[in-house]
Amino acid sequence: MNRLAQRLDEAALSRTAIAKLTEETALDVPAAYQVQREVIARREARGEKLIGVKMGFTSRAKMIQMGVDDVIWGLLTDAMLIESHLDTGTLIHPRVEPEIAFLLERPVRSPADVGAAVGGVAVGYEVLDSRFADFSFTLEDVIADNASASGFGLGPWHPPRAVANVGLTLEIDGRTVASGSSAAILGDPMRSLHAAARLAHAAGIELEAGWIVLAGAATAAVPLPPGAHVRVSGQGLGHAEVTT
Repeated sequence: MNRLAQRLDEAALSRTAIAKLTEETALDVPAAYQVQREVIARREARGEKLIGVKMGFTSRAKMIQMGVDDVIWGLLTDAMLIESHLDTGTLIHPRVEPEIAFLLERPVRSPADVGAAVGGVAVGYEVLDSRFADFSFTLEDVIADNASASGFGLGPWHPPRAVANVGLTLEIDGRTVASGSSAAILGDPMRSLHAAARLAHAAGIELEAGWIVLAGAATAAVPLPPGAHVRVSGQGLGHAEVTT
């Protein structure tokens, strides 16, 4: 597994797409998550710190496309948090999608803790960047590749509120390129947060106070070009912006 993690880590550092791991190595889901953890361990060894998790395959259409019946997750580090500018030259083939984010004010040791743990909600965006050629992968490949996590940005935090049907809009250079509702995220992003707690508990990971959970995409991901201004707006939640 260390060899596979090294391949993925080096692909990201060198901005070089690689062939799918499953083309030469048999992987099941537990082994893929082991590779993911080793990739993150390499980042931690370089000084990065875990600050949250991201959820993937949170739409029914994506589950059907990938032939799965459950969500996946990846881990977020402080180096992935984007303040206002992103250099797309450091990525292979970046894409962006609108998100609903949760801020945890208390640790989550089990799904039963979720309700009391949320300290804030925000609109945000996630930048995806698969390390595989042509953005093509199997379930096991994408899990190993940390669910294509690359970066994320957030709008202002708001007190906990219902986010089951928040209208979300993604604009690039003032033009709307995607729009949808947070209802596309498992019917309610809170369900995604419960799923994150369930997967974390199964993996022996505690979601810590201060961590961020990206609940999943409300629309399809859109290619992110260089020299662009991106704005994600959420009804009642303000907006998040980034330039590339």
